[in-house]
Amino acid sequence: MGFDEEWAELRAAAAGRAAGGTPVPPVPVAAGGPADPLGAAREAAGVRLDLFRERVVLVPLDERGGLWTAQLGGLDWICAFSGEEALARFAEARGEAGREWAFRRVAGARLLDEVIPELDFPVGVALDAAGPDRAVFPPLRGIVPDAAALDGEVAA
Repeated sequence: MGFDEEWAELRAAAAGRAAGGTPVPPVPVAAGGPADPLGAAREAAGVRLDLFRERVVLVPLDERGGLWTAQLGGLDWICAFSGEEALARFAEARGEAGREWAFRRVAGARLLDEVIPELDFPVGVALDAAGPDRAVFPPLRGIVPDAAALDGEVAA
């Protein structure tokens, strides 16, 4: 089971408990193992973050040659893609498949550890926004340096 499926089941269970209905049983970590859905979700998120840090991603450039960002939920997000196919899927979803998209190749770790702290506003990374394996890495402690984290030194 992937992270998205686990997360959906955890949300459904929480919604059932909040509504006073019959709670959905938690997802076990392993067959026959102890049930710890929160721990399993944290572990899955950690693995996803580690994989992102190790890979080189494509980041489209805006009209000024800077990293292209989008705003969602009051926060800016650097849009990153695992490959040209994922970027093409995103362009198609936006109705801009015919447009040429200039991009830069950037290591995931460099985006989180060097680029984001240099910006003068909080920003996260959205990976493969139009794909089935999309993920977001918000500017929080443990993902970006504390000095750039909304719950770190920036919040103080």
